[in-house]
Amino acid sequence: MQDSAGADRRDLIVLGGGLVGMTLAIAAARQGITSHVVERADPADLTAEGVDGRASAISAASWNLFCNIGLEAALTPLGCPIGSIAVTDAMRPGRIDFQPKPGEGSLGRMYANRDIRLALFDAARAEPAIAWHTGVEAVKRERGPHGASVTLDDGRVLPGSVLIGAEGRRSPTRDEEGIGLVAWDYHHHAIVAGLAHEKPHDNVAWEIFYAAGPFALLPLNDLPAETANGYRHRSALVWTVPAKDAKGVMGLSDAAFLAEVAKRMDGLFGGLELIAKRIAYPLSFQNATRIVGDRLALVGDAAHGMHPIAGQGLNLGLRDVGALVEVLAEGMRLGLEPGDAQVLARYERWRSLDTFTTMSVMDGIVRLFGVPGRTASAVRRLGMGAVQRMPTLKTFFMNEARGLSGKLPTLLQG
Repeated sequence: MQDSAGADRRDLIVLGGGLVGMTLAIAAARQGITSHVVERADPADLTAEGVDGRASAISAASWNLFCNIGLEAALTPLGCPIGSIAVTDAMRPGRIDFQPKPGEGSLGRMYANRDIRLALFDAARAEPAIAWHTGVEAVKRERGPHGASVTLDDGRVLPGSVLIGAEGRRSPTRDEEGIGLVAWDYHHHAIVAGLAHEKPHDNVAWEIFYAAGPFALLPLNDLPAETANGYRHRSALVWTVPAKDAKGVMGLSDAAFLAEVAKRMDGLFGGLELIAKRIAYPLSFQNATRIVGDRLALVGDAAHGMHPIAGQGLNLGLRDVGALVEVLAEGMRLGLEPGDAQVLARYERWRSLDTFTTMSVMDGIVRLFGVPGRTASAVRRLGMGAVQRMPTLKTFFMNEARGLSGKLPTLLQG
C-alpha cells in the first residue's frame, strides 16, 4: 500500500473504506486496477475491541469472492458455518428448516464485522495498488471529460478516472450528484447484541418472526476462553422492535434485557450472558433511482439499503463489487478508461434486476410476517408447512440465501 501522501493519478477514487469499499479496492487491485481509498475514520478505531459488536452472514457466493481475492487463509478460522436455517412464526409449530444435502456445503458463514475488517485492512496495507488515506474527508469532488478528482480536508488533491461512492446510506457523493431514492421507513429499530449461552447452537441460524418484528439468532464460533459465567457458546442477536419501544429496550439493565430476550427464545439456548454492548439503529428501505453518473458509480449501501432480515445487505453490496470489477477489467482490456460511460452503463444494467428482485422479496417477507393476529399467523404457518414439504421450493430459497442464483460475476463463482 502506498503512503497516503502520494497524489498520483489512480484508476479509482473510492470514497468510503468500509467492508464494501475496501473489498472493492482489493478486488480491483487483483485485476491490476489502482485506487485511492478515502476513509474519514481511523482504522484502529474501527477495529478496536468492543467498538462494533455486529456480525454479518456471508453467503457462499460472497465467500467465493473473499477466497478469489486472497482472504481465504485469514478468514477461514474465524467464520462459523451456517449448517441450517430455522424459520418459525413465534416458535409455534409449522416451521421451515433449510438444510443442504450432504456434500453441498454450508448455507454461508457468520463473521464478526471486526474480523472481516482486520483481514481487509491487513490485505490493503500489503497492496501497492491501493493508496489508503485515513482520518480525512472529501470536501470537494470534481468530474470532467478527462477524469475526476477529490480534494481532502487537509488540502491534498487525489486525481483518478472514476469516483466510487461507498460511504453508506447517507452517501454525500450520491446526494451531491442529485440521485434520488425510492425510500420508506419501517418505523422499527434493530437492536444488535452479542450473546454467550449455555447450550450449543449446532450451527443453526434462527429467524423467529413475531408480529412486533423479526428476532434473529445467528451462530458464531465458540469463545476461545471461558467467560465469567462459564458460557462459551456464542451467537449474534438481531432483535427488531417498534421505533416507539426502542428507547425503552435500550434503557433496560443487562439483566432485564436478557430476561426479555430469553422469553422470545423459549429456552432455546439455556442460560444467557451479554458479551457485547447493545447497538440500535433505525430500519428503512432505500434504493437509488440510478447507480451511475458521469465518471461515477455507487456500491453497497450508497446504492441500496434494506431490512436486515435474512442478512442479505452486505452480500448485495459484495455482488456490486464483483460486477463492477468485472466490467472495469473487461473495459480496460479493450482500451476503455474505467470512467467510460459504456463501462458504467453495463454495470448499472447488470445490477439493476438483481438488486430490485432481492430487495422486493425481502421487503415482502417483512410485511407478510408483520401482519398481526391469530388468523394471519395460522395462514403463515400453513404456508411454511407447505414449503417444508416441497424440496424444489426449499432448494430455490437456499440458492437465494447462498447468493448463487442469477448471473454471477466471475469473482463470486467457485
